Amino acid sequence: MMKLTIPDYISSLKPYKPGKPLEELEREYGISDSIKLASNENPLGPSPRALAAIRDVLENLHRYPDGSGFKLKGKISEKFGVDSRQVVLGNGSDEIIGMLTRAFLQPGDEVILPAPSFLMYAILARSAGAVPVDVPLSAMSLDLDGMQDRITSKTRMIFICNPNNPTGTFITDRDFRKFLESIPQDLMVVADEAYIEFVRGSEAVSSIEYLKSGRRLVTLRTFSKAYGLAGLRIGFGVMPPEVADLLNRVRQPFNANSLAQAGALAALDDTDFFKKTLKLVHSGLDFLYRSLDKMGIEYFPSQANFFLVNVRRNADAVFEAMLKEGVIVRSMSEYGFPEFIRINVGLPAENDRFLQALAKVLG
Repeated sequence: MMKLTIPDYISSLKPYKPGKPLEELEREYGISDSIKLASNENPLGPSPRALAAIRDVLENLHRYPDGSGFKLKGKISEKFGVDSRQVVLGNGSDEIIGMLTRAFLQPGDEVILPAPSFLMYAILARSAGAVPVDVPLSAMSLDLDGMQDRITSKTRMIFICNPNNPTGTFITDRDFRKFLESIPQDLMVVADEAYIEFVRGSEAVSSIEYLKSGRRLVTLRTFSKAYGLAGLRIGFGVMPPEVADLLNRVRQPFNANSLAQAGALAALDDTDFFKKTLKLVHSGLDFLYRSLDKMGIEYFPSQANFFLVNVRRNADAVFEAMLKEGVIVRSMSEYGFPEFIRINVGLPAENDRFLQALAKVLG
């Protein structure tokens, strides 16, 4: 048999480990009636209008989806005040990250990343043979000055996660503008705003507003979080038309399926559900903060729908112990926080159950 030659930058990759589905964990640990607060999902589920729209297209599943995403791209362009030629749909926004790395990176190029942040930035950069350049956070926030200092002649791309996952900190409009003005014009800046809808700080930047600056700027958004459509895997990027044109050359045909397009289109119109989601998340955050204060447990406040909790012991062990109580959280040891767990806001009863389980586990 012929021996395959695998590039080192592929064979050395460590796969991304997502949070396991609820059903799989229950089977594995022999538990039932568990709650999942590990993957930053919408506790309300999908938008009712999205569900109705999905049901309406079920009978046409023998047809291929609209490969151009005409209606959804039109709705996105209308909502955000951009040209539909600037919009690229993805099987989740992380697929668009993959398109960007394939289209714009070559082996040996450098990509500047915040650390820790979303792990797929580094994985997809390495899959193109590029070299990730980690810039540690400063006080749990992205260090934009540190990123600027790491730019070299080999730098091709910079990832900005706003709010950052897993810390939930955001970048101000003033700092973002200053950063863009201080870096070379030809660098591509990718602003991942998967959690931007949850931000309560009015000074936070919305990078879409900078698309007219003439820079190579890409804004990523998703329907997985605030819109409750994580299972459909649908996201989008907004960018200069010439960048979108190149991504469409490497994009898989029909990458956004019919159900996802229909659900996302309806979700954008369901403002009542969107407002209900934000109200639930913000009130849930405030309740959990107050409760942890009373328990004397340290946490890090967030501008997303999740936050970090300092358990002051091995986070993997706490994850296992919480699992036995039927509460699924996320250990942050893989992110460089070996004594932190991350939880997302749940329904009120789920938040109560989390607090009771945590008090039991931590003694």
